[in-house]
Amino acid sequence: MAEVIRMPRMSDTMQEGNIIAWHKKEGDKVAPGDLLAEIETDKATMDFESLWEGHLLHIAVKEGAVPVEAVIAVIGGKDEDWKAVLAAAQPGSNGKVEQPAGAVAEVQAAVPAVTTTTVAGKTPAVTESAGGSQRLKASPLAKSLAKEAGVDIANIKGTGGQGRIVKRDVEVFIETKEEALAATPVVPATWTIPAFTAGGQESFEDKPLSQMRKTIARRLAESKFSAPHFYLTMEINMDRVVEMRPRLNEVAPVKISFNDIVVKAAAAALRKHPAVNSSWLGDKIRTYQHIHLGVAVAVEEGLLVPVIRHADMKSLSQINTEVNAFAEKARNRKLQPEEMSGNTFTISNLGMFGIEEFTGIINTPDACILAVGSIVQKPIVKDGAIVVGNMMKVTLSCDHRVVDGATGAQFLRTLKGILEEPVRMLV
Repeated sequence: MAEVIRMPRMSDTMQEGNIIAWHKKEGDKVAPGDLLAEIETDKATMDFESLWEGHLLHIAVKEGAVPVEAVIAVIGGKDEDWKAVLAAAQPGSNGKVEQPAGAVAEVQAAVPAVTTTTVAGKTPAVTESAGGSQRLKASPLAKSLAKEAGVDIANIKGTGGQGRIVKRDVEVFIETKEEALAATPVVPATWTIPAFTAGGQESFEDKPLSQMRKTIARRLAESKFSAPHFYLTMEINMDRVVEMRPRLNEVAPVKISFNDIVVKAAAAALRKHPAVNSSWLGDKIRTYQHIHLGVAVAVEEGLLVPVIRHADMKSLSQINTEVNAFAEKARNRKLQPEEMSGNTFTISNLGMFGIEEFTGIINTPDACILAVGSIVQKPIVKDGAIVVGNMMKVTLSCDHRVVDGATGAQFLRTLKGILEEPVRMLV
């Protein structure tokens, strides 16, 4: 008998899923384990595999957002009447689970239109209309590579399935563009004063929120307005770390970064201050005996926080390997929900972007988040003389329901001591 396939709940916080692409078309034979579609959840883009055997009789939604438990397809025997099965699954049918409000009915739902207003002469990257879809198809990795290279992905021809743009297409386009630029003679630039006319055109672009962006916005708002934040900032002399790092990299199997050293030092400091390694649970405070550090990773849609488990028990090389692997998976939207859960403390580092000091919003259920700035050379007083020091500012955001000012200050003092004498991490 034909089976009505509904949007699965692929994470504990998922309310709706965004269908990116189908890997089967109507009429195709499917077997358990076959890849049916790619679905964007609030945390990652995940593969949706078939649990059924038969033929894909009907696809209810080609692309777009669908509420959890809404009908997305029908699988059954080749000649089965899928319309009758679908009709029986609609609201009001006897003996069947009702379709959630706003879900797709028998007729395929139209993908919401994206209105894009552009300056004359430029082509929008995504254009869709009620009369027919012209949506650009590209893998998340291809989009990320194109954005990093400053390339308009709409100008790239896709070679993947159904004309989808894949990683190799972007790489070939960039290589071709660079070769063309290298062959172009350099012409001295001349300065001109732009002409201002009264015929200027106002333009804007509205982009629908992704599932990930919606979840980030909701969770940050909940954290900021439910947890009473306060902030403690301390400046740390990183001279010893700067001196030690080249020697570490002479013997380490991977290239140790300053962020790896900060992660390791924070884990060691948390071991001495378990009150900071805690959570507010409404009617109790939970203090964790294990140390699972969330490390914020910037992606196109915002921030993802993969978790380094038992960070205090891992070497700098192990931390580096895990952070880099998670960062790559985050950029490709391949992080799994279990890789972003269980954190007891979070670190957000913007030092590589030249940010000297900032404050972070607590990543619940943690009680604290450590914001790490860049290492800046500045004059300092050392042994009564003015010398150049490598200084780094860190700011601890604390949930005042769990951590008091003195507790947070003691943690920062210990962290400062470890980073100013990094050999303490090894004993």
